[in-house]
Amino acid sequence: MKKNYPWNVLVFPASSEVGLEIHRALRDSKEVVLHGAQQPGASVADFHFRRLHELPSIHDASCLPRLQALIAAQNIHAVFPAYDDVTKWLAERREEIAAEVITSDISVCMTCRSKRATCQALKDIVPVPRLYSPVASDIPFPVFVKPDRGQGSQRARRIENRAELKNALAAEQDLLVMDYLPGREYTVDCFSQRGKGVLFAQARRRIRTKNGIATVTRTENLPAVREWAAKIASRLDLRGAWFFQIKEDAAGKFHLLEVAPRMAGSMALSRVTGPNFPLLSLYEAAGYDLKIDTVEADMAMGRSLDVRFIYDKPIEALYVDLDDTLIVRGEVNTRLVALIFQCRNHGIPVRLLTRHKSSVDATLGKFRLAQIFDRIIHIPDDAVLKADFIPEKNAVLIDDSFQERHTVATQCGIRCFDAAGAACLLDERA
Repeated sequence: MKKNYPWNVLVFPASSEVGLEIHRALRDSKEVVLHGAQQPGASVADFHFRRLHELPSIHDASCLPRLQALIAAQNIHAVFPAYDDVTKWLAERREEIAAEVITSDISVCMTCRSKRATCQALKDIVPVPRLYSPVASDIPFPVFVKPDRGQGSQRARRIENRAELKNALAAEQDLLVMDYLPGREYTVDCFSQRGKGVLFAQARRRIRTKNGIATVTRTENLPAVREWAAKIASRLDLRGAWFFQIKEDAAGKFHLLEVAPRMAGSMALSRVTGPNFPLLSLYEAAGYDLKIDTVEADMAMGRSLDVRFIYDKPIEALYVDLDDTLIVRGEVNTRLVALIFQCRNHGIPVRLLTRHKSSVDATLGKFRLAQIFDRIIHIPDDAVLKADFIPEKNAVLIDDSFQERHTVATQCGIRCFDAAGAACLLDERA
């Protein structure tokens, strides 16, 4: 990969939780111009990636030539896999792709894609759960089963007895039977550089999960994980961002669950303490000598459904009310300020339209808002209509008053929102 940036970076698939975390990490980086690739059809990627391209499934024979054409047309320098099967698929075709594939070598990806192969490769250097033959007489129920090549905790579950196990294996022949580990579970976010080994390893406890995704997670100080990371990376030659998961048995002893040579969807918790994992992975691929500084933090992170909008109708001018709209309960509405500066970035005039009862200049100065408006319209007379000051046909008014919004919408025929509704105007695509 070329050493000089900016780099055109493709995230594939763009709509996965991993893809969205890569987007969050890179969207504000001066080094990166973000692109996403996704199968045809509506997806959450539409609301995050301004440059979004269609690619077929990796199981479609046309995927590789379509990817090659996309890379050539958009001058893509690097491709981030954002799903386990895509990681392996891209690594297998690395020599046929005219862009850097940001993951470890194919042998590593093949090993990590199989939980059985991972345990076999690492069982002599770190504790791993014992795997049982389905017909073994010494299976210590309860046990845990999961598919050898699964992800996101799909089909993974506790099995209570032999009859239940027999039924499970009859329906799903790819299940592994292993020790049930009842203790706490952790993800260890890591970064490695070729020739320097592991530069970062930080554990976070998976407090609550949904569909295999840590929706509530907290940083944990586990001194042993750095040694584990060094051993695993040495054996598997991992590079860039990667992670592994561990879980306690009944006695509190850690056992390795899996290793993945890619970003994790909840890596943001470790990322905000210092290492921007995707950006560092690009620097690593470009051959930079790296060092990671971190901030010590006892921090928790919660994840929930996000809300984003695409509303591309043009805005000719933005009018904003002051009291109970821009300033609410003595505080500045920072989300509305974001909309104001989005308009300013796009050359859209922003005007304050207010019936403020005291000095507007003094109030704006108090809240450090004096320079953000192109024009200030102060209406001291309640008998004067705000509609009289809005000549543009495609203007937008943000106002807390239903009556003001109704009058302006009726007389001017423009879009009017309260502060909460104005969120639909924020364009957070990158």
